[in-house]
Amino acid sequence: MRTMVQASPTLELLIMQPQVPAPQNIVTQGAYGLAGIVVAAFVVAKLSKRSKLDAIPTVGSSTWLGSWWAGIQFFSNAPDIIRQGYKKHKGTAFKVADLYRWTVVVSGPHFLEDVRKASEDELSFLEASNDNLKLEYTLGHDIHYNPYHIQTIRSQLTRNLTSLYPDIRDEIVTAFEETLDLQGNEWKSVPAFQSIRQVVCRTSNRIFVGLPLCRNPDWIDITMQFTLEVAKGSLIIGLFPKFLAPLVARLMTSDPRSTRRGMKYLGPIIEERRKHLDKREYGEAWVDKPNDFLSWLMDHPEALGSSVRELTLRILSVNFAAIHTASNSFTQALYNLAANPQYIQPLREEVESIVETDGWSRAALAKMRKVDSFLKESQRVEGIDCATLVRKVMKDFTFSDGTVVPKGTILTTASQATHLDNTFYENAEVFDPFRFAHMHDEGGDDAKHSYVSTNPGYLAFGHGKHACPGRFFAATELKSMLAHLVLSYDIKLEGDGTRPRSWAHGLNIVSHPTAKCARALIRTLYNILQCTYSCMFGSWSAPLEMILLKQRLRTSYRSPPSRLPRPLQPPSAFHPPTHSQEGFDAFSPIIASPSSEQGAPETTSRFGAALNNCFAHNLVPSPSIIEADFSVLRDE
Repeated sequence: MRTMVQASPTLELLIMQPQVPAPQNIVTQGAYGLAGIVVAAFVVAKLSKRSKLDAIPTVGSSTWLGSWWAGIQFFSNAPDIIRQGYKKHKGTAFKVADLYRWTVVVSGPHFLEDVRKASEDELSFLEASNDNLKLEYTLGHDIHYNPYHIQTIRSQLTRNLTSLYPDIRDEIVTAFEETLDLQGNEWKSVPAFQSIRQVVCRTSNRIFVGLPLCRNPDWIDITMQFTLEVAKGSLIIGLFPKFLAPLVARLMTSDPRSTRRGMKYLGPIIEERRKHLDKREYGEAWVDKPNDFLSWLMDHPEALGSSVRELTLRILSVNFAAIHTASNSFTQALYNLAANPQYIQPLREEVESIVETDGWSRAALAKMRKVDSFLKESQRVEGIDCATLVRKVMKDFTFSDGTVVPKGTILTTASQATHLDNTFYENAEVFDPFRFAHMHDEGGDDAKHSYVSTNPGYLAFGHGKHACPGRFFAATELKSMLAHLVLSYDIKLEGDGTRPRSWAHGLNIVSHPTAKCARALIRTLYNILQCTYSCMFGSWSAPLEMILLKQRLRTSYRSPPSRLPRPLQPPSAFHPPTHSQEGFDAFSPIIASPSSEQGAPETTSRFGAALNNCFAHNLVPSPSIIEADFSVLRDE
């Protein structure tokens, strides 16, 4: 028995200790000792200033020394602490001590509605993000105070998902194949999170910066390291008083190094595109203009005159937001699938039936309700945060029940505790992968129960106007990955098959950092014949034949469909053409003559030639014809 995974970027960065050189002399030792005293004094002072919060009940100790120790415990046990507070103060507010401040936690529909309706001048999402991640230092002043890339995510990225879906699908297939590098049908133990992160990073950057940069190993390393460095830097800067933040950011973080590395790759691309944009101003059309996030950024009015460094930082910032969240979410779903293999077949059957009729498209994904439900349920039970809707109180704020939260307070909602509340979900602590698919069947409201929907009972993507703007892209990406995975691989956990426990680091929930997964490539027939628009195979569907055909066809048809040699390249349309007599004529020579004395290899070659003939005429043979020809291979 085997499994798959590694750690999430968030995890890796949070467990990394600040890398400072060992003291070389007494002066250096004294400097670090003084820094330690400053940090300790700052933390104690921050936790001691709570007089305005006295009216809000505390979970844990409220004394200055006890709250300091409670903050340390919160770093590694926040989900349990918040759930304890939720059970005791459900529907009201309570406060907890984290590493260097008090945080107020609220729950219940009335509080959530108050947070949702509050303006940015009252409860600020952007300033809360800045407080938590020190964005003005880790990402830069312009990124924090003029985040026009967020609007680009909401508009161009979401609007272009349908037209860009072939690119998303192609990169998922290619990235899985090259990352896993499976040979034959043997089980192979692979690090789950590390493997998934590679696929997510490549797929995301296919849309962010396009080919070939999205497959460049050094660029992939830059984007992943940038995520770790931002999180590590924010943790270090947060331990010091605010007036020291610029100095600490310069001396103890490495974000500028990642930015310079990124500029080495994006700089020439940006300059080349600017030449085309300049020519366009003089009336010269740009025929092959790239349709990717970098182009959309450069077209934004706010980007006029932006430096290469600023555009690079924005691309790295989008990667920071996309990679660790999507990778962690999918790894959690993967653990659930490997620990509950009885759900693989229902998922596989759903994907097969839809792809056979609709092909691989975003419209087809919308019909995969079990796939959608599986991802949503995984995120409900595990998720990537135990608290969401984080806000900073910009001026004293009064909730509808009269609770007053003072200016400067960090406010959040108990999302995981809400997700595991039987008030909202029947048997809420039980993982029921098709829970939301059943809700749809009973209620008929597809949008309400979809993966990307938000409501007071489902807060994984936030709620209200600041709900995750990239969730539509993330859902398209992750649903495509899960659909491809269940069609192409079998999965099982290493050891006794027990699902690895998640780890908590502050408000973040991360997948287990050492678990591994074993996969076997047993359904490559689907990959090989995707270019036939996924015709129905009739009764011929036994995995053994699929393995047999994979082995016989793999030398000629190993590449994913988008990289098959012409004329096997399928037409751009994804709708299956109608079956015709011409399709039958293409296959009739094979059906008329049984296998030759040379055996299956010649039959395989003739089968490939028939496929070439059909694609050359934009035809697809009928299922009965395919089954008749496959029977020759079976008999041999």
